[in-house]
Amino acid sequence: MTPGGTGQGLDAEDLDVEEALALVKDGNSPARPTGAHGPGRRASEGASPSRTPEAGHRSAAQEHRHRATPWPEARTIAARAARSRAARRAPVSVTLGDALGLVLAAPLTALTDLPSFDTSAMDGWAVAGPGPWHVRDEGVLAGSAAPAPLADGEAVRIATGARIPPDTTAVLRSEHGRTDDNGRLHPTREMQHGQDIRPRGQECRSGDQLLLAGAVVTPAVLGLAAAAGYDTLTAVPRPRVEVFVLGDELLAEGRPRDGLIRDALGPMLPPWLRALGADVIAVRRLGDDAKALHKAVTGSGADLIVTTGGTAAGPVDHVHPVLRRIDAELLVDGVKVRPGHPMLLARTKDDQHLVGLPGNPLAAVSGLLTLAEPLLRALAARPAPEPYALPLRDTVHGHPYDTRLVPVSLRGDHAVALHYNGPAMLRGIAAADALAVVPPGGARAGQEAELLDLPWATAGVGACFT
Repeated sequence: MTPGGTGQGLDAEDLDVEEALALVKDGNSPARPTGAHGPGRRASEGASPSRTPEAGHRSAAQEHRHRATPWPEARTIAARAARSRAARRAPVSVTLGDALGLVLAAPLTALTDLPSFDTSAMDGWAVAGPGPWHVRDEGVLAGSAAPAPLADGEAVRIATGARIPPDTTAVLRSEHGRTDDNGRLHPTREMQHGQDIRPRGQECRSGDQLLLAGAVVTPAVLGLAAAAGYDTLTAVPRPRVEVFVLGDELLAEGRPRDGLIRDALGPMLPPWLRALGADVIAVRRLGDDAKALHKAVTGSGADLIVTTGGTAAGPVDHVHPVLRRIDAELLVDGVKVRPGHPMLLARTKDDQHLVGLPGNPLAAVSGLLTLAEPLLRALAARPAPEPYALPLRDTVHGHPYDTRLVPVSLRGDHAVALHYNGPAMLRGIAAADALAVVPPGGARAGQEAELLDLPWATAGVGACFT
């Protein structure tokens, strides 16, 4: 993993050495590459051969940058890649306790009237006819057997949710009645016929459609389903994800030592993926071992494989060679975004994709939100969040031709860019509410920037990671 820069300036991943020298020499920004990202290609095809004399002098890094996908397009490709697969995923039946966050695969239809009998909306007395009323000795509680009918001039104590006795005229609230010395009940204010009675079927009738397929199961939906008589729901299953952590330099515990560093992504990615709706079925540390990576990829039954590190072209970067060996289809091979430029998306087989994240922690977060989030959202049939933007409090430096994702905190009606936002840093994102999408060239103070919410910024942490 490479060291990251500090503050908001450009760092080693934001601007490579050759590009920086070109800037100094020419005195201007490099030309923004032209041409859209083409259709997916097999990993075995490699880079397209150059057709121009100028391209012949490009470095490998410049050539990779030239064919990288613009950031907005990369997110669109990731979402589209999973849609056809999502349509073929068989719905599952899950208990209410396991359904939170899933998407309904079938409409929610009432199995009973709600309420299923006339019930009292208040604590008080069920009364029949005009008052005053003689009060029965026994009362009616919620869950009790069907009460006896009331005669005119008769009342009975009743609890909220209890069944209304036949021939009841209204419910007199406890605070609106008084008893005289003879034990007769008198109203203290005018009453209306049917007052404080919830009639059978007031909310719905059996067979009514309560929610459409595609609705996200929230706590309120769970309550509605239970009230309507459901024990299980038919839902789109959570995408199954395996995480493969690559790198011989990583320690699973203890302090960094002897040139080794702690693995930050192994602890961070699984709960983050769960917050994005995934079922993380395995986290495996494979080191820099091409054979182990090949065996793990070809043996995986997950909907999505997420790898960390090894996406560049170094001597121990094995992701591309493994993808070529299995004849995977590269849908995205590099994205014009900083940090996270060397991320990738591949279709390894008809029902499986692989997202290759860079090894630097913040760069991996960038790849997670750029490629894994839209793909998982499509697999789970979840709707895309409504885009929103806030003005930036301060000027934020940009990359000459790539999008930048910058951790920000939300302060009132402004977004404040945080320091410690280099590719290898997590200090900024740990304090952030969102990532600001900074266009090429940067953004001035007061300029609105699109924001990508972090899962725990929009819901309770406990709810996100269950």
